[in-house]
Amino acid sequence: MKVPLLDLVSQHASVRSEVEAAVNAVVERQGFVMGPEVAELERQIADLSGARHGVACASGTDALLLVLRSLDLAPGDEVITPAFTFFATAGAIHNVGGTPVFVDIDPETFNLDPTATEAAITSRTKAIVAVHLYGQMADMGSLGSIAETHGLTLIEDAAQAIGARRKVGGEWRRAGELGQAGTLSFFPTKNLGGWGDGGMVVTQDDALAGRLRSMRLHGGTREYLHEEVGLNSRLDSLQAAVLLAKLPHLESWSAARRTHAARYAAGFAGLQSVIAPPTDPLNEHIFHQYTIRAEGRDELHQHLTDNGVGNKIYYPLALHLQPCFGHLGYRPGSLPVTEEAMTTVISLPIYPELTESQVDRVVEVVGAFYG
Repeated sequence: MKVPLLDLVSQHASVRSEVEAAVNAVVERQGFVMGPEVAELERQIADLSGARHGVACASGTDALLLVLRSLDLAPGDEVITPAFTFFATAGAIHNVGGTPVFVDIDPETFNLDPTATEAAITSRTKAIVAVHLYGQMADMGSLGSIAETHGLTLIEDAAQAIGARRKVGGEWRRAGELGQAGTLSFFPTKNLGGWGDGGMVVTQDDALAGRLRSMRLHGGTREYLHEEVGLNSRLDSLQAAVLLAKLPHLESWSAARRTHAARYAAGFAGLQSVIAPPTDPLNEHIFHQYTIRAEGRDELHQHLTDNGVGNKIYYPLALHLQPCFGHLGYRPGSLPVTEEAMTTVISLPIYPELTESQVDRVVEVVGAFYG
C-alpha cells in the first residue's frame, strides 16, 4: 500500500461540486480580481481568527511583507524570529530593510522560546515574529507580555495554523487574534488551500487595516492617487471563491487531522527511537504537519520512500545557517535546540482523507525500520 504525503485529489473529490459552482459563478460574472468573494472571504477569515479585520493579498509571503513594511523599519532595526521555519519569515524581514535576529526554539513545540526571545532584545529591536509551526501556537501569553514590557510589535506568522487555538489567561484565543497582526497563507498544501497562491493579514487595528488595504494596491486608496509606494498584491476572485467553498469544511478537516495524530501516537508508543509530537496542554493543535523526532532520521527517510510512504524533512538547514544570512555571523552551535531539530525531524502523512489502514501502514513501515 502506498501512502502519499498529501492527497489533494481526494480532497477535491469530496468538495468538487461546491468548488466548481463557486468558480463558475466568478467565470460567468467575469470579475477576476478583488471581486465580492474577496471581501466575503476577508470577513469570514477575520471572524474565524477572532480579529476585526481581514486584508487579503497575493500570498502568505506578501502578508508578511505588508505587515513588516508598515513598521517603517530603518537600516539596522532588528526583528526577532525563529530560525526553524520556512524561508519567507526571515526573507520578508530582510526585504523590508530589517535585520533578522534568530533565536532558539522550545524543544517540544518547535516554536519560539520566550526566554531566548527576551534575552535577544536590544535597543535596536522593533518587533517579534512568532511562528506557529506545524499547526501549534507559540506561547502567546509569554511573548505578548515580553512585547508589551519592551514596547515591541508582536506579529504572528500563522501560515501553518489557521484555526488553531491556545488558552491565554484562561480563555481560548485563535491564531492571529493576539498579535498586532497575524499572517495567513492559502498555498494549496495548507489546511485551507486554494488553487494557487493567496494570503491574508488579520488584525484588530483599524488604522493598520486601512494602511494595509492601501499598500496592497500600489499604496493608494483611490485610482491614480498614491499616498505611498506600495505593492501589487491583490487576491484573485477565483482563489477567494475556492477558499469560501472549502472553508465550511475546515473544522471537520482539523478534527480528522487530530484523530489521525492520536492514532499515530498510539502506534508509536512502544518505539523508543521515535518521539511523537507533543501538544502543549494549553493548545489545540491543527496538525498542518505530523512531525516526529527519529533516530537515524536520514536512513528512515530513505526507508519510508523505498516503501511507498510519503514523507518530508522540514527544515533540513535552519535559516541562521543559510548562505544568504552568512553576514549575520551565526555558526554551527549558535542555536543548539534548532540544530538538533533540523537533524532529527521528519514529517509523515496527516491529511484529513487519510484512512485508518493508511495510518497503520505508516506505523508498520516505521516500526519495521527499527526492527
